[in-house]
Amino acid sequence: MTKIYVGNLPFSTDENEIRTLFSQHGTVESVNVITDRDTGRPRGFAFVEMPRADASRAIQNLNGKDLGGRPLRVNEAQERSGGARGGGPKRW
Repeated sequence: MTKIYVGNLPFSTDENEIRTLFSQHGTVESVNVITDRDTGRPRGFAFVEMPRADASRAIQNLNGKDLGGRPLRVNEAQERSGGARGGGPKRW
């Protein structure tokens, strides 16, 4: 299974729209649209899980594709590095 990062999504894009788009290139196991924890509104990116061969095909065909006037950024998701979150100095 491969996890795909999908960025630069229009904020109106929902899980069903992403699933439909990616299912044209193979089996979609899951779609996770990331939302702001305070407002609940979409943050403009999502993660899609697909079998490896399907994921490669989807990345190749969908990266740069226009969706709602925005070019999608589609690539294999990278693991987050550990450490403090928030980017600022740690305050005690």
